[in-house]
Amino acid sequence: MKSDREIKNRVYLGGPGSGKSEIAMNTAIWLAKACPGKVHLFDLDQTKALLRARDVQEKLERAGVVLHYERQMTDEPVLTGGVAAYMLDADTQVVLDVGGGEAGARLIGGFSHLLSRADTGVYYVINHYRPWNDEILSVDQTLSSVLRAARVQQVHFLANPALGPDTTAEEAVEGIKATQKMLGPYAKLEAGYVLASLYEAVRRQIRIPLYPLELCGQAF
Repeated sequence: MKSDREIKNRVYLGGPGSGKSEIAMNTAIWLAKACPGKVHLFDLDQTKALLRARDVQEKLERAGVVLHYERQMTDEPVLTGGVAAYMLDADTQVVLDVGGGEAGARLIGGFSHLLSRADTGVYYVINHYRPWNDEILSVDQTLSSVLRAARVQQVHFLANPALGPDTTAEEAVEGIKATQKMLGPYAKLEAGYVLASLYEAVRRQIRIPLYPLELCGQAF
């Protein structure tokens, strides 16, 4: 996995309910606190997910994050302007919340030439407790359509084993271990995310990097 110091563009993919948007928003807020210059978060999720960054725009802006999105009037994907320019700007941190499936594939294909750059990381979020996340064939089917369009050379897998605000430490540990087992010989699980309240209890039981999440919205 590329070092955080190497990365200025972070692209998050994942199916509905995976927690992808929460991770993208938390990452943008962390960057706004830690990094000089502007942090730009692009809400490109076209799947009408449980939670979108645009739903908590005021909170993000108070944290110093610049949010970009376009209103979606039909089921056709809408590409927000400025993505490529900011990805190429060395003084700007960029976070892309893309989504999965065909809509995500069509959107991400518009800037596929930028996704394999050394300063860009592409991350796929797996929530073991959500449909189509608990077996490798389902994950592969969801991810393949995006990767064909994006021509990405490397994807980093992240675990977010969440059932909502009432998730227990035991459930989080079980979900991370189940995700590791599912990926098995196919890919490496790079990191896990858990609610901040569970972080101390969970980190002692797993051996991969773990990051705490503060809920920006009311859904995963």
